[in-house]
Amino acid sequence: MLKKLLSIYDNSILFPDKPVNPSEQFYIFYNEIENEWIAIPKAVVTEKELTLLKTIYQLVEYKNPASNSAAKGWDTYLLLDGPLPTCKPETYLRFIQFQFNSDDTNQSEIESALKGFFSEEVIVIWENSNRGIVIEAGSAIALTEEDLISMTETLESDFYVKISIFFGKFHPFSNQLRAKYLQEKEYFSFGIANLVNHLNIFTFERVFPAYLAYHLPADLKQMVNQVIFGVFNEDTEMYSTIKVFLENNLNASLTAKKLYIHRNTLQYRIDKFIDKSGIQLKDFYGAFTVFLACLLFEQSLEK
Repeated sequence: MLKKLLSIYDNSILFPDKPVNPSEQFYIFYNEIENEWIAIPKAVVTEKELTLLKTIYQLVEYKNPASNSAAKGWDTYLLLDGPLPTCKPETYLRFIQFQFNSDDTNQSEIESALKGFFSEEVIVIWENSNRGIVIEAGSAIALTEEDLISMTETLESDFYVKISIFFGKFHPFSNQLRAKYLQEKEYFSFGIANLVNHLNIFTFERVFPAYLAYHLPADLKQMVNQVIFGVFNEDTEMYSTIKVFLENNLNASLTAKKLYIHRNTLQYRIDKFIDKSGIQLKDFYGAFTVFLACLLFEQSLEK
């Protein structure tokens, strides 16, 4: 029954377990028969609909601690398309999106840990029980990607959970911020769904090539298939070798180390691929074409 409400109320969220510290912008209803919870944005529920929903389901009340008004403003803007919060016009902001692999997380402890990594004040808002957003203002001492990767490793070690994280770009403060956030959210969701076996640290640069390959028209995919897929189909080990080689900037020593093979073995496979495909990997255009083929071949294996 609750699943049907997802198609009626936009931005609703279904939970298999009781949500922890949900946003005040949502009504939480519990279906005892199916043992499920649903969060419905208050803004899309009329008084009559609320009365009806309370008759059918149990309205769950929360005694939430007082939260930062700035966080509430961003919560409403990003998740519910509310008004743009106030901010200095020259400010640059980025959205660092994160998701834990468990719904059983202590949000207050995680939020406190997250804020401890930043030298400046940041805003943390929660989309649901295991997914949230850190809003960071640009400054001379903003965390680098290496710092953020170290942060995720520490969080995983301290809380015994796996975390996926998307590091967004810094954007100038404007009424386009929500559109920027939604685009990055789409990249993040795509990465989690399609690249999670390979990495859990996502950026635009890491996700977009696979995102582009996924959305290529079928006729263009077929053109790439005819040129390179035959080589990979004959030897799938060849595909994995070439992909790792390209991902490591054509560094033979690093590639051999990651694949646990001798450098001579690596060079033999590379030479064999070049001989069969007729494409030079040292050439930028050749490397780009082959990497695109690797992404398409990888997607074909997952179907």
